[in-house]
Amino acid sequence: MGGRSKSPLLFSSSVILLLSLSAAVSSPFELHSLHVRPLPSAPALLWSDSDSLVDTSELDKVNSNTTLGLQVELHHVDALSSEESSERLFDLLLQRDALRVETIYSHVSKAAAAARTHPRVPPGRRPGFSSSIISGLAQGSGEYFTRLGVGTPPRYLYMVLDTGSDVIWVQCSPCKKCYSQTDPIFDPTKSRSFSGIPCGSPLCRSLDSSGCNHRRMCLYQVSYGDGSVTFGDFSTETLTFRRNRVERVALGCGHNNQGLFVGAAGLLGLGRGRLSFPSQTGRQLNRKFSYCLVDRSASSKPSSMVFGDAAIPRTAVFTPLLTNPKLDTFYYVQLLGISVGGTRVPKIRPSLFKIGRDGNGGVIIDSGTSVSRLTRPAYIALRDAFRLGASNLKRAPSFSLFDTCYDFTGKASVKVPTVVLHFRGADVSLPATNYLIPVDSQGTFCFAFAGTMSGLSIIGNIQQQGFRVAYDLAESRIGFAPNGCA
Repeated sequence: MGGRSKSPLLFSSSVILLLSLSAAVSSPFELHSLHVRPLPSAPALLWSDSDSLVDTSELDKVNSNTTLGLQVELHHVDALSSEESSERLFDLLLQRDALRVETIYSHVSKAAAAARTHPRVPPGRRPGFSSSIISGLAQGSGEYFTRLGVGTPPRYLYMVLDTGSDVIWVQCSPCKKCYSQTDPIFDPTKSRSFSGIPCGSPLCRSLDSSGCNHRRMCLYQVSYGDGSVTFGDFSTETLTFRRNRVERVALGCGHNNQGLFVGAAGLLGLGRGRLSFPSQTGRQLNRKFSYCLVDRSASSKPSSMVFGDAAIPRTAVFTPLLTNPKLDTFYYVQLLGISVGGTRVPKIRPSLFKIGRDGNGGVIIDSGTSVSRLTRPAYIALRDAFRLGASNLKRAPSFSLFDTCYDFTGKASVKVPTVVLHFRGADVSLPATNYLIPVDSQGTFCFAFAGTMSGLSIIGNIQQQGFRVAYDLAESRIGFAPNGCA
């Protein structure tokens, strides 16, 4: 940025990229309007526990005949820190994000290393798994949480929802060691539906790390990359979503929970593994769910999540889910390319996003990561194309992990190049607010992608805002419906 001189090679490559972006003379350079809004403040938590006063006989049991989907409100974790400034909340978000991404990459690296060391896995064992399971809660947050009833009668608790985790768990009394949470600790002795799981059961054997107590009942332990841990009884319990109850859900009742957890009572795992909520409720809810995450800088209404057939919008475009044989938790998709200003960026090729034989590489959709990470060659090509398309905008210094920022001080709106993600079978055109975000209260906006030296790329929740993202596991596909929060 400081000097104006360029080497012949750099100048030549810039000219080639500029010419390639301008090649489509039949159509003009495509632009979006970005309305300049400040950093969002902490949202208010306006939650009613009126359903907790309903007699349990009036609750509807969810079974295979259920046609209406379950629906819950989602709130961002910032609502638990309402006393913090907007700048401090954004700084905390970036810290959580860096920790989450680092832990995901560590998990993938361990699986890839295990695949190289032990390429042949005995039948019945899941390849590439270690005892470390990814959890957005342990990595600072899954970013979004809801309020669910646990037990009979239901005790309503804040639960983080995370597509990067499988095991469901809540803190339970008596606590050997528990972190501070907003609600009272769940007491399983006061629930009529709580039941332990025998050691020899298939559910117990499905755990990556399990044990037995003196009564031959199943114990679970989930260890996290940051040193956090939850340990306790593996059991079945009833979960209540507003007025609908789901019975015999396998979950951990944690009596020893330590680490970097937030004020929620536990976690609802939404990954692809056998113990996640979608997998466990496959018969009742047809292995379908969706969410729509609102743009927090533009809306005060809550985000939402739907389970069951009602979760799949008719307006969605779908891309097939891919399978990574080394990691069965994450949602892998095939990214073919990216367009800027209506023109495909030529250096972003499908080969940059392939899943390797060792399980490394690929692209995942993740609700708990905020800023999308692209493998570095793809990110550099995207960034350079965007900078050229936005060359008329006033640049600002880099900010944190963002190396492409702009000064929109005093402006109400600006025109910016369009960005389209090309998945197999689905072109997803992002609103401008999904890739240019405010980073302070002075009008600085940054391009909300980042590069990574890892082979794994992650599509984060900033890029997912405003879309209803539909996970149709029955058909092995993910869909995107624009304007899905209405």
